Amino acid sequence: MAADRSYSGVGDGNSSPVERTFGHLRTLDSPLPKAGATAPLTLEDLYRQHRMRMVRLAILLVDDISTAEDVVQEAFTGLHRNWSGLRDATAAVGYLRTAVVNGSRSVLRRRKTAREYTPPHNPNARSAESLAMLTAEHQTVVRALSQLPPRQREVLVLRYYGDLSEAEIAEATGISRGTVKSTASRALDALQSIIRTGR
Repeated sequence: MAADRSYSGVGDGNSSPVERTFGHLRTLDSPLPKAGATAPLTLEDLYRQHRMRMVRLAILLVDDISTAEDVVQEAFTGLHRNWSGLRDATAAVGYLRTAVVNGSRSVLRRRKTAREYTPPHNPNARSAESLAMLTAEHQTVVRALSQLPPRQREVLVLRYYGDLSEAEIAEATGISRGTVKSTASRALDALQSIIRTGR
């Protein structure tokens, strides 16, 4: 499926700090293989090829590597339980992505209700791996991302890090394509405002 490039600022020839940062993060991971071209992938293949990408996705959503690893482990456990019901590797990756988003949402809900919880927005609390090899500009974007509301963060991460279309984001998050588009626009505006003002 060709990605929908109708997001604000995409395709105009001038990449934003957000696009540069998430593009850089994508290059830190192995490129996603094209599903369906050869023999069916095994669960072990999917784990080897997609685990680090899913962990980084979860890190960008929950700001903590150990929690992110737990979320991804649960996603793969669920995939194993539902393996026989999945039609192909593409469906399996979609299942994983949705499970990571939902698992991250659950983590954030639990944090919100815990009175003693302090969000780990201090960069020292972030894994060295999650900010490894990032320039100051990239680190600024990732830190600013952590200040967005969860849904805005999900949409931006899935769009720019996951490189998903509006339809794919809608499927992963359970919201409409129209909501994806409007949320992406608001999130970009908010993120750029945070970066500009240094909040």
